[in-house]
Amino acid sequence: MADENEEIEEGADGEEAEGGKKKPGIMKLALFIGLPVLILVLGGAAAFLLLSGGGDDADQLAEAGEHGEATDDHGGGGSHGSGSGADLAVATLPDLIVSITDANGRNSLLTLQLSFETPDEHLLESLVEEDGETLTADGRRLVDLYMGFLRELRPDDLSGSAGYQRIRMELLRRAQLVLGEERVSAVLITNVLIV
Repeated sequence: MADENEEIEEGADGEEAEGGKKKPGIMKLALFIGLPVLILVLGGAAAFLLLSGGGDDADQLAEAGEHGEATDDHGGGGSHGSGSGADLAVATLPDLIVSITDANGRNSLLTLQLSFETPDEHLLESLVEEDGETLTADGRRLVDLYMGFLRELRPDDLSGSAGYQRIRMELLRRAQLVLGEERVSAVLITNVLIV
């Protein structure tokens, strides 16, 4: 009987040992196979998002360079009905001067000179009076929207071509809100000065 009890105890110990080995084995298997698979899936998703997101901006920049106009798929803008840059007029706003603050709290003056590509050759007349300096009601509304946006910028926002493209698209969206989508096809930043 003592021998039977010892065998039962050994059998129980053996089952516990085997059971104990199986669970860590499953955990190790999950860690060694599941974790790398998860990392690969997340890395692939991140790479896809980074590569596909940058392609839109690059395509827009390429189109802007080829056709002389910018497109904006997200803001509803872009060129409507004008096939080439040859039939677009250019309207230039008076210089915009706004105070901006950098990350350290120092103030700088941002001076922007903007032009609009437009199929409407009378657009400038709807923004600026005949003297060339006094803004009309639409011109004042547009400058007000621009000033609110520009005051929130930091000098770092204007660094690099991607920064300029983002700002141009924001300025275009605001111009199209005030003047109408069909009247402004692109905003051109013709001069920038930060002092």
